[in-house]
Amino acid sequence: MSGAVGDAVGDAVGDAETHDPATTTAATTTRLSVAAGGSAPGAGSRPEGHARHRLDEVIHAPVRFSIVAALAGVDDAEFATIRDAVEVTDSTLSKQVAVLEKAGYVKVRKGYVGKRPRTWLSLTRDGRRAYESHLEALRAIAGG
Repeated sequence: MSGAVGDAVGDAVGDAETHDPATTTAATTTRLSVAAGGSAPGAGSRPEGHARHRLDEVIHAPVRFSIVAALAGVDDAEFATIRDAVEVTDSTLSKQVAVLEKAGYVKVRKGYVGKRPRTWLSLTRDGRRAYESHLEALRAIAGG
C-alpha cells in the first residue's frame, strides 16, 4: 500500500501487531477506521458507506470497462474499431458487449456498408450514467 491510506493502515497494523496498549492509541484506531473506509469522528455519517459499494459490477471488469470508456468519447463506433482499441478478439468483444447490452448499457446496431455487414456500438443513456457514476466511485476511492 502507498500514500496516506497505506501509511495509516501500516501504522495501525504495526501498532496492533505489537499488542502494546501504550502504542495503540485512539488516533491509531481512527486512522485505521478511516483508511478502511470508515469516517473520522465528527465527519458525519455517509449513508452510502465506502465508495467501493458504488462501483458498477457490470462495468468494473477490465475489458467491459475498456469498452465503455472507448464508447464514452464517441456517439457510436464500429465493432472493429472498438475491438482494435481494446485489443481483444472478436469473440471476447462479442461476449463482453452481450453482457453490456443485457444490462442496458450498450446499444448494438447492425447494418451494411455496401455489401459488407457492419456492427456499430454505442452507449445508452443508462450506460453513460453508469460509467460516470463508476468513475466518480473510482475517484473517491483514489482520493481525487
